[in-house]
Amino acid sequence: MTHHSDKKLGQATHVNGSPASSDRNSLTVGSNGPIVLHDHHLVDTLAHFNREKTVERQPHAKGSGAFGVFETTHDVSAYTKAALFQQGVQTEMLARFSTVAGEQGSPDTWRDVRGFSLKFYTTEGNYDLVGNNTPVFFVRDPMKFPHFIRSQKRLPDSGLRDNHMQWDFWTTHPETAHQVTYLMGPRGLPKSWRHMNGYGSHTYMWVNAKGERFWVKYHFHSCQGEENYSNAEATEMSGKDADSHRRDLFEAIQRGDYPSWLLSVQIMPYEEARSYRFNPFDLTKTWSHKDYPLIPVGRMTLNRNPENFFAQIEQAAFSPSNLVPGIGLSPDKMLLGRVFAYPDAQRRRIGTNFHQLPVNQPKVPTNTYLFDGNMNYQHSGNQPTYLSDTAGRPYADHTGPIEDGWESDGDLVRQAYSLYPEDDDFGQAGTLLREVFNDEERTQFVETIVGAIQGVRSPVLERVFEYWKNVDQEVGQRIEEAYQKSPRAVK
Repeated sequence: MTHHSDKKLGQATHVNGSPASSDRNSLTVGSNGPIVLHDHHLVDTLAHFNREKTVERQPHAKGSGAFGVFETTHDVSAYTKAALFQQGVQTEMLARFSTVAGEQGSPDTWRDVRGFSLKFYTTEGNYDLVGNNTPVFFVRDPMKFPHFIRSQKRLPDSGLRDNHMQWDFWTTHPETAHQVTYLMGPRGLPKSWRHMNGYGSHTYMWVNAKGERFWVKYHFHSCQGEENYSNAEATEMSGKDADSHRRDLFEAIQRGDYPSWLLSVQIMPYEEARSYRFNPFDLTKTWSHKDYPLIPVGRMTLNRNPENFFAQIEQAAFSPSNLVPGIGLSPDKMLLGRVFAYPDAQRRRIGTNFHQLPVNQPKVPTNTYLFDGNMNYQHSGNQPTYLSDTAGRPYADHTGPIEDGWESDGDLVRQAYSLYPEDDDFGQAGTLLREVFNDEERTQFVETIVGAIQGVRSPVLERVFEYWKNVDQEVGQRIEEAYQKSPRAVK
């Protein structure tokens, strides 16, 4: 086998050795249009990433969850015809919470983004909302996602996590600034899963009974209140109980203290997406609540622990491709990439027929033209395995426009989103620091950053200081000065 360390590396290539056109931008119809299936470099990048590790999830390996019910308490039928979001409807569901970067045995209280994944067993099929405890993410193109995750994982030689490569990635991708500000702020260390909010993060589409379309963002606010650890408290808890979040959720439900979250949505009329101040489909951005105030929808309550952790939590498979009538996707490139990557990861992790496992089965009958594969036990008997007008087996045959689609027109390109009037990488991160954080939280933020950049070397270190000065000049200057005074600073 040829080892790359034995020879000088040339240009980036595809797996067949031909030159790669971009490792940063997916192939889209116009700069803001949908990703295309024939972007084989993106498919190779994501499919191989899904198979990079064995057995445990890659990422979101460490986590747990519980079953419960979602009740729609308000009338939002003007925006969606989805059965689960009709007033008075109660839907059985499953929630799984997790950390992103840590492996199975990692502490629950490391500073990290938390996964907030929901599966609704609706009367129209399973609907999965795969989100986080933050409303934004680090990158906005799926081509960058494996690179980002690896930068948070472990070095290839020592097998150790490394501040230098984390900051190397972050500072060369300024779009990360909003999420890194969230991560390094107070919400980067939730006290428990019960005391954190959840977000769909992406922009989705809702369609009402009249066929009218709306853009939507999901917000789940903890009824227990939002509580977070300080750095010292989290470090202490990591040593005391690496499974503290898992234990907290299980024991709370066991004693009948059922946690709940209130769901609200932001609704943007379809046509307003064209002219909003920020790109409404950019996963690194939020929508102003002044522009689009929260509309209450319902309550999620977790009231039943799993009977078997492996069967019901470890084998639970979530994917944004699990949609139901009245809910659709958007031109969010990260969302479109996840629609392929998530079910593909489950096929690799659990098996071809992962959807047949009890925890993943819908509550309604299925009739698909997916056949065989390993561990196929919900077979279709002697029914035809092909489309036939004479065999009597129904098949779908819609032609023409779809109700949850959007128009797109442009050349096939590899490039970033076209900028909206107020789009930039640092603006919303700066607003978060100046207008959301208080003085004490800003002081703690500076301390957290200084701790997180120990071991970062030049020229990445200088980029870190510039990165934070671009977010906020004063805070960036405080970070640089505090670092220079820190005992472990690189001299």
